[in-house]
Amino acid sequence: MADEEYLQHLLVRVQNGEIDPDQALAEIKSLEIERVSSIAHLDIGRETRCGIPEVVLAHGKDDAHLISIVTSYVQKSKRCIITRVSEKNAIEIKDLSEKNGYQCRWNTDAGTMVVEDGSRPVERNRGIIGIITAGTSDIGVAEEARVIAEEMGCTVKSAFDVGAAGIHRLVPVLKDMQDCHIFIVAAGREGTLPAVVAGIVNRPVIGVPVSTGYGYMGQGRAALASMLQSCSVLVVVNIDAGFVAGAFAARVAKLMAGGK
Repeated sequence: MADEEYLQHLLVRVQNGEIDPDQALAEIKSLEIERVSSIAHLDIGRETRCGIPEVVLAHGKDDAHLISIVTSYVQKSKRCIITRVSEKNAIEIKDLSEKNGYQCRWNTDAGTMVVEDGSRPVERNRGIIGIITAGTSDIGVAEEARVIAEEMGCTVKSAFDVGAAGIHRLVPVLKDMQDCHIFIVAAGREGTLPAVVAGIVNRPVIGVPVSTGYGYMGQGRAALASMLQSCSVLVVVNIDAGFVAGAFAARVAKLMAGGK
């Protein structure tokens, strides 16, 4: 929570009519921090401040630490998004949810879980995002992006396995996605598809290199290099960065749809 001096200054601004009480409340919430023992400082106010909720990365965390963080986050924010969830993590989080009466959704393709107490449903907006993959091996990263975008209130249209090796498959997909505000295109191997899509549509495109390729410059490196060298105009996120792509796309889509 903000310190005493800051709060006093904020109250003076309200008293002087410089800002209204709702604006002051939003400012306070934007700085809110929840401390979890000595292991974590949860940025509870991130969604108010930046429009993007804090997401808990399960990978690499001690099991007990992860459960403590998820518990604290749900208690404070009413819902928690967790990424890179292993099967072992999922079992423990499901047990936690059952004990506390939480709702729990595990997307095995995405490796994500959403835990909530049911009191704060997602606030929907008019943003529409198209998510396309070159191959079926890219679905996991695409699904991570979808989960994040939907948790941020957007509608998502997905199409899989329409890569450059059979480019005719792309045409009907793009016809069905003409109302999308932004596209996320995930591809491994040589990573051609994002540049192709960006050369056709009149909306922003985010390229996501996926670590499905093998051999020379495998594990997504060739795809990343190809997307960065694209002569079509697109932005590129890191290898397998479904969360970043989904969150960024949701922010853009919401703004393009007239939201804040």
